[in-house]
Amino acid sequence: MSYYLAVSSTKTFMEKRERRDFVRASGMSEYTFCARAWWLRREGVTPTRGGEARAAGTRWHEQHGRSVERARRLRRVSALCIYTALAVAVVLFLLWWRG
Repeated sequence: MSYYLAVSSTKTFMEKRERRDFVRASGMSEYTFCARAWWLRREGVTPTRGGEARAAGTRWHEQHGRSVERARRLRRVSALCIYTALAVAVVLFLLWWRG
């Protein structure tokens, strides 16, 4: 009977060890992003509050991403306008020079 108890407790220990000791790619990426979040998830802690703040943060980041993309497009358009104006100025100068 004591042998049975030893085997069953060892099996439980091994089951826990097998479940927790493997490193998965998703766990590595989560650890790279935030080690504390990885550790908390590994310990079984679930977020209990902050859902509204997290949703607001997600909305803010999406809006910020759109404004960054808009600024990038405007920068490209302005560079294109500057190069076009420079080319027109060079052509006008050459026409004036040859006269």
